[in-house]
Amino acid sequence: MSFSTLFPILDTCAYLNTANAGILSRPLQQWRNKHDADYLISGSDLRANHGIIMGELRRNLSTLFKSKLDNTYLVPNFSIGFNTLLDGLEKSHRFLLLSEDYPSVNYPVISRGFDYADVPISPNPEDQILAAIKKYKPSVFAFSIVQYISGIRIDPQFIKDIKDSHPELIIIGDGTQFCGTATFDFNSSGMDAVISSGYKWMLGGYGNGFVMLSDHLKERIYQQRTSTPLPTAPFLKGKDFLSLCFEPGHLDTLNFGSLNQSVLYLQSIGLENIEKISQSVCEKARAAFYSRGLISDSLIGRKIQSTLMNLPLQPDTFQKLIANRIICSNRGTGTRISFHFYNTDKDLELLLQILDEHAQAL
Repeated sequence: MSFSTLFPILDTCAYLNTANAGILSRPLQQWRNKHDADYLISGSDLRANHGIIMGELRRNLSTLFKSKLDNTYLVPNFSIGFNTLLDGLEKSHRFLLLSEDYPSVNYPVISRGFDYADVPISPNPEDQILAAIKKYKPSVFAFSIVQYISGIRIDPQFIKDIKDSHPELIIIGDGTQFCGTATFDFNSSGMDAVISSGYKWMLGGYGNGFVMLSDHLKERIYQQRTSTPLPTAPFLKGKDFLSLCFEPGHLDTLNFGSLNQSVLYLQSIGLENIEKISQSVCEKARAAFYSRGLISDSLIGRKIQSTLMNLPLQPDTFQKLIANRIICSNRGTGTRISFHFYNTDKDLELLLQILDEHAQAL
């Protein structure tokens, strides 16, 4: 199936860079244009229905990811959501982190002075994580569901098993490199919080994101932070304590309305279909990369795979890809390649062709 009619950039390149930024669709552009045209002629009247837009987005997110509506909040991005959550936790918490995780996960924990231990990332990190939990006895485990450099996805069954054996451990996941790539049932995931930006795999553009909380974590925060009475201004009617923390001030109808349009589009395709389509090309890609010695036995043998992978390419090879309109990113010591549902076997074939031609020229 060709998606170039909806996503015009696909006619100009092989876009293998959703892990960096998702692409804009024509219908979303048209919605955004209409939104701003309405703002142009109606001014403040545009905001009259902003609560409807935000309420619809929360409902659609909770339906898509099976989170409780009352535990789903809107934030401008992952970093703001995570920093806000950290400020609601007791300073006595001890964190377990992954040492090569995204800086927006680790730095806010470390800079706030929380006690922490970290685990080096390996091709199979679950054993090291479990050993660290037993050794350091953390009260919070914070990590990216999909590691942004290596593309390793932490096994979801492993997370459920940890929660079963350590029910008091607070488990917080960065979903920015995961949400929008596969089916996900937050309520049965074993996680206490998943926070995500919407500009990557959710295809919502910049300036939007969301937070999903478990009842367990929500109650823990309420126990610590609800001694101050809520404001009584009429325009804040219906806001609870966490709404005022995660959603202070005005929410942008353009940015969050854009995410809502993208959620509706993802729902129309179905996350199960998105996962099936993208993993089909990813499986072919992993096999092709493995046969060329570009990924290891341990990585290709993982049961649970993400939609991004890192190839140990030299800088001149990366530049060759860019020159041939294969859009990707340098991350860590390699080149990160990522596939979404709009990528095809043709994109993969072009990538392999350039890699093989460059290898023969060396």
